[in-house]
Amino acid sequence: MNILILGGGGREHSLAWAAMQNPKCDKLIVAPGNAGIAEIADCADLDIENGAAVTAFCEANAIEFVIIGPEAPLAAGIADRLRDAGLLVFGPDAGAARLEASKAFTKEICDAVGAPTARYARFTDADAARAHVRQTGAPIVVKADGLAAGKGVIVAETEAQALAAIDDMFGGEFGTAGAEVVIEEFMEGEEASFFVLVDGENVLPIGTAQDHKRAGEGDTGPNTGGMGAYSPAPVMTDAVAERALEQIIRPTVAELARRGTPYRGVLYAGLMISDGQPRLVEYNVRFGDPEAQVLMMRLGAQALDLMQAAAAGKLAEARVNWADDHAMTVVMAARGYPGPYEKGSVIGGLDGLPEDGNRICFHAGTGRRDGRFVANGGRVLNLTARGATLAEARDRAYAMVDRIDWPDGFCRRDIGWRALEAKTAYNSDG
Repeated sequence: MNILILGGGGREHSLAWAAMQNPKCDKLIVAPGNAGIAEIADCADLDIENGAAVTAFCEANAIEFVIIGPEAPLAAGIADRLRDAGLLVFGPDAGAARLEASKAFTKEICDAVGAPTARYARFTDADAARAHVRQTGAPIVVKADGLAAGKGVIVAETEAQALAAIDDMFGGEFGTAGAEVVIEEFMEGEEASFFVLVDGENVLPIGTAQDHKRAGEGDTGPNTGGMGAYSPAPVMTDAVAERALEQIIRPTVAELARRGTPYRGVLYAGLMISDGQPRLVEYNVRFGDPEAQVLMMRLGAQALDLMQAAAAGKLAEARVNWADDHAMTVVMAARGYPGPYEKGSVIGGLDGLPEDGNRICFHAGTGRRDGRFVANGGRVLNLTARGATLAEARDRAYAMVDRIDWPDGFCRRDIGWRALEAKTAYNSDG
């Protein structure tokens, strides 16, 4: 089977790696890809938000299956265009992709099905939004309605921070994404990511993870696209997962089908869990990044079979074969991220890294210059490992981090701290 993956980050590197483990994969092209992806697959310079260009590329290269990585091409309707051309596609149509492209739309769906989520209000007027914050107080969450590359959510601890976020959003900091703003109550609890595959009707859970959004250790500093993740997430017990499926995810899928926009692809539910009760924080319509890296490390070759089943409407026949293992990924980012940072710094130590079924470095933002790897983005490397325990996976991941020679990069040294501390406390209590 000839496969095209759209995207060029760490998520797409992990998807490409998993696909390459499967004997079904005859030819793999990733567009646009990155320097790390180019080590295992062909890369193509392609405008992945241009439906006509992507369709023509698929025809010219005899592509049979397209996996869409990022949210922007999904919101732009690339999946619609490719399906119209008769291609098998993993990713929702634009109508269903509104679950991520519009925070207000997600709230509308939650209201329609009674899914537990944060209380909210939506605004197209800055003065009205400011008045709401002054009346409600802080902490409070301010969200740009549209796509903002993972940076359009401000958890404001003070009214001043919330008011500044409103000014930024309506002032154009996130472009058209901030033309409408959703303001939510601050939810207490522990956050986790729950991933399911959907074929329009059937729902198949494929894993849980926990991301680390803050730039600094101890979950301090500004929000980022994610500084690391691990899987599985202990807070997502079988009981919590079943409540999330019955109260949130399956009703959402049924409502989208009822509206004539059936969901096909991966649905990522960000959940806040308190006292065993999940509430929806947000939906994403693609694999998380860096959560995809730990999921792909654990799923391996079967990930391609599962995605193909979802795209073909055959999830009812699919099963996930889980090993009793753990995985962790540690993000190395350019100094200054998520604020201003410089591109082009040389990264040493990559050529000598171990790569096997337990350890791999997924590239997120790398390029090549004079035969050397250079940083070409904010989040640059994902050092990913698996182990029989989370501690073993952590030790392997950080051993790889310690072999990287990149003075202009940084990482958090406490990825997985919450689960590891809980495990330590459990063991010490006997």
